[in-house]
Amino acid sequence: MKIKKYPQSCLMIETNNKRILVDAGSLKYQDRFLNEWKTADIILITHKHEDHIKSDVLKDINIPIYSTQEVQDTYPDIKFNIVKENDILDFDDVKIEVVKAIHGYNPLLKNGGQVFENVGYIIDDGEHRLYTTSDTICFNNDYKADIVALPVTACGLTIKYWV
Repeated sequence: MKIKKYPQSCLMIETNNKRILVDAGSLKYQDRFLNEWKTADIILITHKHEDHIKSDVLKDINIPIYSTQEVQDTYPDIKFNIVKENDILDFDDVKIEVVKAIHGYNPLLKNGGQVFENVGYIIDDGEHRLYTTSDTICFNNDYKADIVALPVTACGLTIKYWV
């Protein structure tokens, strides 16, 4: 499994001849990303915030995009394949589990900014399991992964770092 990190939570995961792009967002986006993003076989979006979805770019990419109904409702110009917690996506030798994630809240997320449907993804290639958490706070779960990609801040929207 090969992982390329872009700004914010964006990842390109290459495994078993598949390229999976996760959270192709707008924060610190550069035009040079587009050529690489267009090589993806599928795109996974965790939630509706613009730092996780660069809608003006993704609406013109002819690649299957998977996300929640809330993301579809927020970006009606883009056609999404709707997923929900506990769904399993099979792509030849790659299995993707759609898992629960809980987006934190702060007062700046009012007036439509709150996230009600947030998901993470566990990408399993038979040798490795990568869990990409989305923006999530801590919660009890029994997820199994040997690679974890998670945002860490102290702002109450994601898992806090401990020193």
